[in-house]
This record gives sequence, structure tokens and C-alpha cells, in this order.
Amino acid sequence: MRGPAVQRPTVRTVLACALLLPLLATTACGGGAKAQPPPDTTRPAAPAGVTAQSGSATSVHVMWSPATDDRGVTGYEVYAKGRKVRTVAATTTMVDVEHLAPSRTYDFTVRAKDAAGNLSDPSAVVTAKTRASAPDDRTPPTAPTGLRGTVTGGTAVTLSWGAATDAGGAVTAYDVYQEDSRIHSAPGTETTTRVDGLRPGTVYTFTVRARDAAENSSPDSNSLDLTTPSGAGRGPSTAPTGLTVTAGTEGGARTLVLRWTQPRTGGEVKEYQLHLNGEFATTLVWGAPPPPGPVTYTLTVAEPPGTRYRVALRAKLPDGKWGDFSAVRTVTTTR
Repeated sequence: MRGPAVQRPTVRTVLACALLLPLLATTACGGGAKAQPPPDTTRPAAPAGVTAQSGSATSVHVMWSPATDDRGVTGYEVYAKGRKVRTVAATTTMVDVEHLAPSRTYDFTVRAKDAAGNLSDPSAVVTAKTRASAPDDRTPPTAPTGLRGTVTGGTAVTLSWGAATDAGGAVTAYDVYQEDSRIHSAPGTETTTRVDGLRPGTVYTFTVRARDAAENSSPDSNSLDLTTPSGAGRGPSTAPTGLTVTAGTEGGARTLVLRWTQPRTGGEVKEYQLHLNGEFATTLVWGAPPPPGPVTYTLTVAEPPGTRYRVALRAKLPDGKWGDFSAVRTVTTTR
């Protein structure tokens, strides 16, 4: 038995009444005139916790803690020797500054920006020196081993791993990935780090890669699932657990075999959404009460062999709302 039937959802377009009244800038939809808010002249606070770490002969990795603003930060500007070199969104608190000169010292600062264009004062100055030019090195380090971790409060985790080795020299950094996105970096001399700025009640899947002075990255460490505790007013997680994904073939077609444990929701779960690479792929529906225990489903995929997929699921709860996403699993189809 291959599992539930596949159902594609319909898409409905909803026209808000505001779209029907484009000329009434000061009139609420169905209401009277509203006073315009006063102009925003308050600058954000300067970013704190700024660090700079040499990543290679031509790059430096800069990180900082989120800044605050009375109406919200919309982005950050990163400066090297007083010259703006990068601009990033408010959701980003780390960046690689590239195209630098080898064996040179650089001063870095970060400024926060709000929607009105107000810029914060510069952060404290941090200094980093790029590495000396290295001979051609195309050999990546070995993968970090034994990744483990604990949740620290509601919005942070502490991760530890076994050190990697590099035949061409030394490991210069360890990069922490959440799913396939790098969210944090630690110096190559450290094998423990703290990752902040996470969301309560969320499943995170971490891996770590080692990086050398030539910017070669190692294979992934083992993956580690950690769930931050629920915030105030939020119940237990409704995410499917224990998800595994295995690539295979069936009748000459390439397949992904998914297996998971259904969430405890106080009622039956008959429907799931399947997401591939961060986008909705299909809906899985059981026509009868779902089987007890772990569930298995086989998905046929049409992309070429060697395609990499990130797979996640979420269940439709008995109250009709979609629950939390499972941990994300990464798999590559067989060749």
C-alpha cells in the first residue's frame, strides 16, 4: 500500500476592499477619515554584540545581535573602514564581506535602519585581519562529528561537535546550518557555540560544516533536531515527528519514501501538506481513519537523478487549522 491519495488544492483570489478604493488614501475601508501618523524621526538603537572573524584571505564574517526600534528595524548596513560594503534585511544578522585584500586589517561597524530611513549610530568598532594568501587548495576538511546540543531558554540553543581536520592546513571556521541555510559561524578553534534569535515552539534541524582558508566546505555533520519550548499562550507542538526520507526507485521511477509518526492532536489527522525545497508540493489525504503508529508514503519524483530535496510535512488539525512543520530532511535521488 503506497499511502494516501494525492490532492492538489485550489487557489482562491480575494480582493480586499482597499483595492477598490485606491484614491481614498485617508479613508478606511467602510469607515471615516483617519489621522495620519506623525513622521518617524526616532533612530534605531545601535546594534550590539558585533564580532568579525577572518574567513579566508579575501573575506571576513561579521555577526551582530538584532537592534531595536520604536516602529521596527527594516535592515542593516555593514561598513568596512567607514565605507558601506553590504546592506541586508532585518531578518539577517550575519554577512560575509568579500573581495578584501590578503593579510590586511579591517575595521567593521554595523548600523540599523528603519522604514523611515533613520540610521542608528554606528556599533562598536571590531577588527579582523584577513589571512595570508594560500597555495591552491581544493581539498575540503573532514566533516565535524557527533553533533549534539541543548535548548537554552526559549530562543537559543547550545551546540557542540567533534573537531574536523584539514589536509591543506587548518580549519578556519565552523558554519552552522538550519536546514540548508547558514545561520551562524564559529571560529575554527572552537567546537561549541550558542545560536540565538530562534522562535519559541519551533522544530529546528541543525548541521555543521567545517571550512578552511581556501573556503572549501566539508560535508555535513550528522543532523540534530531541537525544539524550542512553546511561548506564552501556545500549546504543545503539533508537528509530525520522527520523519525519515529515503531515496529509491520503483518500476524504473525515482521515489522518495517518507515515514513519520503522527502528531498528538486530540483527534484524527487525515490530511497533510507536503513541502519540497520550501514550497508546497501536494496534499496527502487518507480516505479512511489513518493507521496507528508510524505512517509511510511513497512519492514519485520526475527531476533528474542526483536532485537534492528538502522535505517537510504538516498536519491539518481537527479544528481545521494547519499544524507545525516537521523537522526538515534533506535527501538526494539516486543516479
